[in-house]
Amino acid sequence: MKRGDTVLDVGAAPGSWTLYTHNELIKGEGKIIAVDLNPLNLNPVPHTVTSYVGDAFSKEIRPILVEMGPYDVIISDAAPMTMGNRAVDTARSEYLAEQVIYLAQEHLKVHGNLVVKIFQGGGQVELLKTMRTFFTKVKPFKPKACRDDSFEIYLVGLDRKER
Repeated sequence: MKRGDTVLDVGAAPGSWTLYTHNELIKGEGKIIAVDLNPLNLNPVPHTVTSYVGDAFSKEIRPILVEMGPYDVIISDAAPMTMGNRAVDTARSEYLAEQVIYLAQEHLKVHGNLVVKIFQGGGQVELLKTMRTFFTKVKPFKPKACRDDSFEIYLVGLDRKER
């Protein structure tokens, strides 16, 4: 990510990634489109941010994403509603990550980048394989800030290939 980029933040609430992206990565230039089922909890909302409350995959939000895009970067720290059953929670996370990957296929610029969270459970292997068809470089990443016992990882796709 760099100054002037257009960024789509899927699952943006409460807004920590959105704020970090504004302050540290695009340095107050460019634009961030933040979408979540819940409103951002930022006061004030940075001038680079346009937020929408809704489902990023819905027919109501999709036209907005088309209008505001295409995007240099798509980030998603979204997590499904969990129920405490790791198998179910992991499957829901995989489905959500897959939807973000396909959203990136539609709305990400050539040479753009994607970061998407997933709960580890085996399905990440198939998602990485799918991502390799769209990106030049793909890798799983677990930030140092994540607890050792956390099963969250991020799938990173760099340099979106030509369509």
